[in-house]
Amino acid sequence: MIDGDYIQADSEWDELVWVWKQTDVPKGCKVEVIEGLITVTPYTACAHHVIAECVQRRLYDVIPPGLGVYQRLATAVPPRLEIYVPDLVVVPQEELRNGDDHLVSVSAAGLVMEVTSNATAHNDRKAKAAGYAEAGVPLYLLVDPVAPDGPAITLYGEPRGDAYRVLRATAFGDRIELPEPFRLSIDSSKFPVG
Repeated sequence: MIDGDYIQADSEWDELVWVWKQTDVPKGCKVEVIEGLITVTPYTACAHHVIAECVQRRLYDVIPPGLGVYQRLATAVPPRLEIYVPDLVVVPQEELRNGDDHLVSVSAAGLVMEVTSNATAHNDRKAKAAGYAEAGVPLYLLVDPVAPDGPAITLYGEPRGDAYRVLRATAFGDRIELPEPFRLSIDSSKFPVG
Protein backbone atom coordinates (compact mmCIF):
# COMPACT_ATOMS: atom_id res chain seq x y z
CA MET A 1 0.00 0.00 0.00
CA ILE A 2 2.84 2.43 0.73
CA ASP A 3 5.47 3.10 -1.89
CA GLY A 4 8.04 5.40 -0.31
CA ASP A 5 6.26 8.49 0.98
CA TYR A 6 3.17 7.92 -1.12
CA ILE A 7 0.08 5.97 -0.14
CA GLN A 8 -2.22 4.36 -2.66
CA ALA A 9 -5.62 4.24 -1.02
CA ASP A 10 -8.83 2.46 -1.96
CA SER A 11 -10.36 5.59 -3.45
CA GLU A 12 -9.35 8.81 -5.14
CA TRP A 13 -10.95 10.71 -2.23
CA ASP A 14 -8.82 8.88 0.37
CA GLU A 15 -5.66 9.60 -1.66
CA LEU A 16 -6.59 13.27 -1.94
CA VAL A 17 -7.19 13.58 1.82
CA TRP A 18 -3.87 11.85 2.49
CA VAL A 19 -2.00 14.28 0.21
CA TRP A 20 -3.84 17.25 1.79
CA LYS A 21 -2.88 16.11 5.30
CA GLN A 22 0.77 15.62 4.25
CA THR A 23 1.14 19.07 2.67
CA ASP A 24 3.64 21.03 4.72
CA VAL A 25 3.04 24.78 4.68
CA PRO A 26 4.19 27.75 6.74
CA LYS A 27 2.33 28.27 10.00
CA GLY A 28 -0.78 30.40 9.55
CA CYS A 29 -1.29 29.50 5.90
CA LYS A 30 -4.22 27.36 4.85
CA VAL A 31 -4.24 24.47 2.43
CA GLU A 32 -7.27 23.74 0.28
CA VAL A 33 -7.98 21.55 -2.73
CA ILE A 34 -9.91 23.57 -5.28
CA GLU A 35 -10.68 22.40 -8.80
CA GLY A 36 -8.06 19.67 -8.57
CA LEU A 37 -5.26 21.93 -7.35
CA ILE A 38 -3.67 22.05 -3.93
CA THR A 39 -3.91 25.71 -3.03
CA VAL A 40 -1.84 27.34 -0.30
CA THR A 41 -3.17 30.71 0.79
CA PRO A 42 -0.90 33.11 2.66
CA TYR A 43 -1.70 34.30 6.14
CA THR A 44 -4.65 36.70 6.00
CA ALA A 45 -4.58 40.37 6.94
CA CYS A 46 -5.95 41.58 10.26
CA ALA A 47 -8.95 43.21 8.52
CA HIS A 48 -9.96 39.74 7.30
CA HIS A 49 -10.00 38.40 10.87
CA VAL A 50 -11.91 41.42 12.18
CA ILE A 51 -14.73 40.76 9.71
CA ALA A 52 -14.90 37.06 10.59
CA GLU A 53 -14.90 37.80 14.32
CA CYS A 54 -17.61 40.47 13.92
CA VAL A 55 -19.95 38.01 12.19
CA GLN A 56 -19.03 35.15 14.54
CA ARG A 57 -19.83 37.25 17.62
CA ARG A 58 -23.27 38.16 16.23
CA LEU A 59 -24.05 34.56 15.27
CA TYR A 60 -23.48 33.37 18.83
CA ASP A 61 -26.47 35.50 19.87
CA VAL A 62 -28.86 33.64 17.58
CA ILE A 63 -27.67 30.13 16.70
CA PRO A 64 -29.85 27.27 17.88
CA PRO A 65 -28.46 24.90 20.54
CA GLY A 66 -26.21 22.20 19.16
CA LEU A 67 -24.67 24.40 16.47
CA GLY A 68 -21.17 25.85 16.59
CA VAL A 69 -19.52 28.73 14.74
CA TYR A 70 -15.97 27.97 13.63
CA GLN A 71 -13.25 29.88 11.81
CA ARG A 72 -10.95 28.08 9.39
CA LEU A 73 -12.47 24.63 9.93
CA ALA A 74 -11.50 22.23 7.15
CA THR A 75 -14.53 20.98 5.27
CA ALA A 76 -14.81 18.03 2.90
CA VAL A 77 -16.56 18.26 -0.46
CA PRO A 78 -16.11 14.62 -1.63
CA PRO A 79 -18.30 14.65 -4.77
CA ARG A 80 -16.08 17.40 -6.21
CA LEU A 81 -12.87 15.93 -4.73
CA GLU A 82 -12.27 19.24 -2.95
CA ILE A 83 -11.38 20.45 0.52
CA TYR A 84 -12.23 23.99 1.61
CA VAL A 85 -11.21 25.92 4.71
CA PRO A 86 -13.89 28.61 4.95
CA ASP A 87 -13.36 31.76 6.97
CA LEU A 88 -16.46 30.90 8.98
CA VAL A 89 -18.83 27.94 9.05
CA VAL A 90 -21.86 27.04 11.17
CA VAL A 91 -22.18 23.28 11.69
CA PRO A 92 -23.66 20.96 14.29
CA GLN A 93 -21.17 20.47 17.12
CA GLU A 94 -21.61 16.72 16.70
CA GLU A 95 -19.85 16.96 13.33
CA LEU A 96 -16.62 17.75 15.18
CA ARG A 97 -17.04 14.84 17.57
CA ASN A 98 -17.80 12.16 14.98
CA GLY A 99 -15.78 10.94 12.04
CA ASP A 100 -12.53 12.37 10.72
CA ASP A 101 -10.21 14.25 13.09
CA HIS A 102 -9.33 16.82 10.42
CA LEU A 103 -12.42 17.34 8.24
CA VAL A 104 -16.14 17.85 8.60
CA SER A 105 -18.60 17.42 5.77
CA VAL A 106 -19.51 20.78 4.28
CA SER A 107 -22.96 19.38 3.51
CA ALA A 108 -23.68 19.58 7.26
CA ALA A 109 -23.16 23.36 7.27
CA GLY A 110 -26.09 25.72 7.69
CA LEU A 111 -24.03 28.75 6.71
CA VAL A 112 -20.60 29.29 5.20
CA MET A 113 -18.84 32.64 4.94
CA GLU A 114 -15.82 33.59 2.88
CA VAL A 115 -13.99 36.91 3.07
CA THR A 116 -12.19 37.55 -0.18
CA SER A 117 -8.69 38.83 -0.62
CA ASN A 118 -6.75 39.44 -3.81
CA ALA A 119 -5.34 35.91 -3.46
CA THR A 120 -8.70 34.17 -2.93
CA ALA A 121 -11.25 36.29 -4.80
CA HIS A 122 -11.65 34.08 -7.88
CA ASN A 123 -12.01 30.86 -5.89
CA ASP A 124 -14.36 32.43 -3.32
CA ARG A 125 -16.61 33.97 -5.97
CA LYS A 126 -16.70 31.05 -8.42
CA ALA A 127 -15.24 27.65 -7.53
CA LYS A 128 -16.15 27.56 -3.84
CA ALA A 129 -19.59 29.07 -4.45
CA ALA A 130 -20.26 26.20 -6.89
CA GLY A 131 -18.93 23.63 -4.41
CA TYR A 132 -20.99 24.94 -1.51
CA ALA A 133 -24.12 24.99 -3.68
CA GLU A 134 -23.52 21.47 -4.99
CA ALA A 135 -23.05 20.25 -1.41
CA GLY A 136 -26.43 21.78 -0.50
CA VAL A 137 -25.17 24.43 1.94
CA PRO A 138 -28.33 26.53 2.35
CA LEU A 139 -26.62 29.92 2.87
CA TYR A 140 -23.34 31.27 1.51
CA LEU A 141 -22.27 34.71 2.72
CA LEU A 142 -19.60 36.29 0.54
CA VAL A 143 -17.93 39.31 2.10
CA ASP A 144 -15.94 40.87 -0.71
CA PRO A 145 -13.73 43.82 0.30
CA VAL A 146 -11.93 43.63 -3.06
CA ALA A 147 -15.00 43.52 -5.33
CA PRO A 148 -14.40 45.32 -8.65
CA ASP A 149 -17.22 47.84 -8.05
CA GLY A 150 -16.32 48.45 -4.41
CA PRO A 151 -16.57 46.44 -1.20
CA ALA A 152 -19.72 44.31 -1.27
CA ILE A 153 -21.59 41.63 0.65
CA THR A 154 -23.69 39.01 -1.10
CA LEU A 155 -25.90 36.42 0.55
CA TYR A 156 -26.58 33.39 -1.63
CA GLY A 157 -29.23 30.76 -0.99
CA GLU A 158 -31.60 28.25 -2.57
CA PRO A 159 -28.85 26.06 -4.06
CA ARG A 160 -29.67 24.14 -7.24
CA GLY A 161 -26.97 21.95 -8.69
CA ASP A 162 -23.80 24.01 -8.52
CA ALA A 163 -25.49 27.43 -8.49
CA TYR A 164 -27.11 29.72 -5.96
CA ARG A 165 -29.70 32.43 -6.21
CA VAL A 166 -28.68 35.86 -4.86
CA LEU A 167 -30.89 36.50 -1.83
CA ARG A 168 -29.42 39.88 -0.87
CA ALA A 169 -26.58 42.09 -2.04
CA THR A 170 -25.32 45.28 -0.45
CA ALA A 171 -22.29 47.52 -0.15
CA PHE A 172 -20.06 47.76 2.90
CA GLY A 173 -21.63 50.11 5.41
CA ASP A 174 -25.16 48.73 4.96
CA ARG A 175 -26.89 46.01 6.94
CA ILE A 176 -27.16 42.46 5.65
CA GLU A 177 -30.07 40.37 6.85
CA LEU A 178 -29.70 36.62 7.39
CA PRO A 179 -32.91 34.54 7.23
CA GLU A 180 -34.04 31.64 9.42
CA PRO A 181 -32.68 29.87 11.34
CA PHE A 182 -30.47 32.86 12.13
CA ARG A 183 -32.82 35.85 11.79
CA LEU A 184 -29.95 38.24 12.16
CA SER A 185 -29.11 41.71 10.93
CA ILE A 186 -25.38 42.37 10.58
CA ASP A 187 -24.13 45.94 10.52
CA SER A 188 -21.26 46.00 8.04
CA SER A 189 -20.28 49.60 8.82
CA LYS A 190 -17.66 48.19 11.18
CA PHE A 191 -16.07 46.00 8.48
CA PRO A 192 -12.60 47.28 7.62
CA VAL A 193 -11.58 47.59 4.00
CA GLY A 194 -8.08 46.44 3.06
